[in-house]
Amino acid sequence: MKVVKNYLRLLRRKRQPLQSMTFFTSQYESKLDAKGRLVLPARIKAQLPEGDNELAVRKGFEPCLIIYPMVEFKKVFSKISALSEFNEEYRKLQRNILPGVATLELDGNGRLLIPKLMLTYAGIEKDVLLIGTGSKVEVWNPAVYEKHQIQDPSELSQLAAKYLNE
Repeated sequence: MKVVKNYLRLLRRKRQPLQSMTFFTSQYESKLDAKGRLVLPARIKAQLPEGDNELAVRKGFEPCLIIYPMVEFKKVFSKISALSEFNEEYRKLQRNILPGVATLELDGNGRLLIPKLMLTYAGIEKDVLLIGTGSKVEVWNPAVYEKHQIQDPSELSQLAAKYLNE
């Protein structure tokens, strides 16, 4: 009986969102405004930690930008900054990733002002495709994104079998 009462009490409690849990999926079309601001879709904003308007944006390995909630970027940053300065490859990695990072804040209308150098790197002029990839969101020029998509379903199947098969 006590177990049932505890369970009922838990059900009645107000559900609190997990602060460090982000899960971005799907794709969204958007446009930059004249000042280079990007409006984040409501579904993406809903996944951001409550009350945290600060995001990190970095240049991707492909010609795209990657947006992280700050809690997720801190995980990446801690790995990069923990690398030894006495190792040449580690220094090279730090030197080429960290300068390509900007900290941005969502304005009152849910927009991000993305630095022009970053937009140029990703080839983004007006149209934008936002791709949810788990803990981060990729920002692409739609035409460039299409070139990086797998066209052959069997190739996708092989990759899934290679990396997701237990």
